[in-house]
Amino acid sequence: MYKKLHDFQKLSTWQLILLANEERKGRTGGKIDLCSITNAKSGRCSEDCKFCAQSIHYNTKISTYPLKSKNELLAQAERAKEIGAERFSIVTSGKGLNPQEVEKIADVINTIKEKIGISPCASLGILDTKSLALLKDAGLNRYHHNIETSRRFYPKIVSTHTFDDRIRTIQAALEAGLEVCSGGIIGLGESEEDRVQMALTLRDLNVNSIPINILVPLKGTPFEGIRNISAAEVLRTISIFRLITGNRTIRIAAGRESVLKDFQGLAFMAGANGMMIGGYLTVKGRSPEEDLAMVSEIRSLWNG
Repeated sequence: MYKKLHDFQKLSTWQLILLANEERKGRTGGKIDLCSITNAKSGRCSEDCKFCAQSIHYNTKISTYPLKSKNELLAQAERAKEIGAERFSIVTSGKGLNPQEVEKIADVINTIKEKIGISPCASLGILDTKSLALLKDAGLNRYHHNIETSRRFYPKIVSTHTFDDRIRTIQAALEAGLEVCSGGIIGLGESEEDRVQMALTLRDLNVNSIPINILVPLKGTPFEGIRNISAAEVLRTISIFRLITGNRTIRIAAGRESVLKDFQGLAFMAGANGMMIGGYLTVKGRSPEEDLAMVSEIRSLWNG
């Protein structure tokens, strides 16, 4: 039903929120999906994504380190389960991992699956089908690889790889039998049309989960001076994504605290049904206790 920018321009933000809440209720019910991530390998990334503090091209003074040990990653998976996350994702910086690193991650995933009891996910950059199949065989449930924005706007934020590189990785993960988590970042200077096109692309790729990040302008990156978009614009975007993508999990992630502030709960009325808890890659989030209290209130409201 909703396919073009014009379909949304004629509706107020509040109208969109009400429509999206009905769509969420009818398509996904009252479940809220919670996930947590670890920054398993930090910095020294060869890519020039203008929003990212981990790029070697920018002087952001973040902590850099190689791939964490198996024991460290297992401890963090245990912690993710303790704070209420149902999924735990191992995230590494860089364009992709070498075969030895993939094997190490596969070993960790196998142990997480067997001994910890939390669903393992991974975000390891651009990988080939062989590597993705190895991870799937080890017990990986879902692969995360954002498209970031629309095809049209993509060259304005990255020059070292293409939009199609990202699409090919997503398709390879699906071919390997993995679920896929893919979304992007809003507030990069893109238009509402770009956001509509991003949602349409994700719908057509048939991804399972869509994280919506809101730009946190990080010092040292080319986007450090970008002004934050409004909470109303974020809520409008979440609603548009719900109306376009139907029954997918729409997950609010980085930037929700600093931009939505007191309106975080309203994001779930706007169609969100997932959230990342426990912090992000180079940005600290709210305490898990605060997030879980909010989720409990929302579930009561939805199911009461």
